[in-house]
Amino acid sequence: MADPSPLRGAHPTLRFVYAHPAHGIAFAGGIGLAPFAPGTFGTLLAFPLYALLAAHTAAVMQLFVFIVLFITGTWACHATGRALGMSDHSGMVWDETVAFLLVLLFTPAGWAWQCGAFLLFRFFDIVKPAPIRHFDRTLKNGFGVMFDDLLAAGYTLLVLALVKTLID
Repeated sequence: MADPSPLRGAHPTLRFVYAHPAHGIAFAGGIGLAPFAPGTFGTLLAFPLYALLAAHTAAVMQLFVFIVLFITGTWACHATGRALGMSDHSGMVWDETVAFLLVLLFTPAGWAWQCGAFLLFRFFDIVKPAPIRHFDRTLKNGFGVMFDDLLAAGYTLLVLALVKTLID
């Protein structure tokens, strides 16, 4: 389906978000239009998605859903980036949502663990330590958009595992 409303550098609107299914996904239904910290709001969206998944599916199915959401996000972010004329617009927050959903799948139960996971993920997503920064700069298109957040999720899970090991 051809995109009926390419913006090529203009500021996206709710009309743009709903003009094409890829835009709706990439902007997480409009959450990416938040006037400040859209990535943080995109990350927060993973909490209710995780609660829904955890309540209705087994762990193996949750991983399958994650894979489907990642692949869908790769397509959506690629198509939306092309329409916007920039590969990784700050309003495209599906990458944060999906990556943090993966973190929640492996985070120990309890609000303290989940809050800690949230703070760690946002830290790694914003600071982009090596090699996240390298991949963020070199990989373009939808896969690049999704992949750097997947690395931030990996760093988050690594730190959580280390903390859990120290506590136990």
